[in-house]
Amino acid sequence: MSFFKSLEVNDKADKKSYNTNLNVEHVKCLIIGSGPAGYTAAIYAARANMKPVIIQGMEAGGQLTTTTEVENFPGYPQGITGPAMMEDLKAQAERFGTDVRWGEVTEVDFSKRPFKITVDDSTNFEAETVVIATGATAKYLGLESEQKFRGSGVSACATCDGFFYKGKRVAVVGGGDTAAEEATYLSNLVEKVYLIVRKPAMRASKAMIHRVENTKNIEVLYEHQTKEIVGTNVVQGAVLIKRQGEADEKEVRIDIDGFFLGIGHKPNSDIFAKYIERDETGYIKTIPGSAKTNVPGVFAAGDVQDPVYRQAITAAGSGCMAALDAEHFLAEQY
Repeated sequence: MSFFKSLEVNDKADKKSYNTNLNVEHVKCLIIGSGPAGYTAAIYAARANMKPVIIQGMEAGGQLTTTTEVENFPGYPQGITGPAMMEDLKAQAERFGTDVRWGEVTEVDFSKRPFKITVDDSTNFEAETVVIATGATAKYLGLESEQKFRGSGVSACATCDGFFYKGKRVAVVGGGDTAAEEATYLSNLVEKVYLIVRKPAMRASKAMIHRVENTKNIEVLYEHQTKEIVGTNVVQGAVLIKRQGEADEKEVRIDIDGFFLGIGHKPNSDIFAKYIERDETGYIKTIPGSAKTNVPGVFAAGDVQDPVYRQAITAAGSGCMAALDAEHFLAEQY
């Protein structure tokens, strides 16, 4: 039996050991994630001759690839689509020598340097520094119609997309602080906001509830659940169920032009949990005023460490910080 044939009968652990021993690539800076944070980190790292490698992840370009128009990112006076902007950032990073790779990180070992990172269970890296820029994923209700109208009236970011609904009618779903903040922000732009709350009361803070209840163009629909978002090519309404499961259950339709999710985000940080400190909801903790994590040489940027702003421009800024911090870290090592 040949050597290569014998590999086929070994167990998975042996195969993994084989990959670890024979397929290792050493890099100065490995960037995990390819949104504004990841690409900006790459631009700065490449210009500093750190020869960064980006692992794009499952959603190359990050959340902005699901956004139609971006009008609040400096440098685009006429606006730009999210996918086009990400292509611009990618091209700029590659111009300075960034190596952009397809793939998903499936395992990390940050116990010592160089750090070990496995991509797609087959390609292995040893990295002197790592920038985590994996972002956060908006939570959705799980409706088929949500996906149908995603980018065509369904949004998970009022600050990003609220401008497009000036003078129109929109709905926000959720009962916590995030939903209350989204609703009050939109109330300054739109004609009317329906706040869809599943329970008989909001779980937001008293201050936020007070703001919502005292905003004239916000109507709170308690004990309502979304059944379906309707429309032809864009959102035109939503079908709700009032007091679902009760004797007086009934179906309600509201006419809206936009449907906003306000039920939170999940940071894409689980794979790093063994080594990296996170808060109670999974956001990576960084040392204030820096992109440094609790592991020297590992840095975090963008939405994976930002539960507050979640904007492309703040993500890009933190990507710059991460690259500069990584450059300084390497300079101190040698």
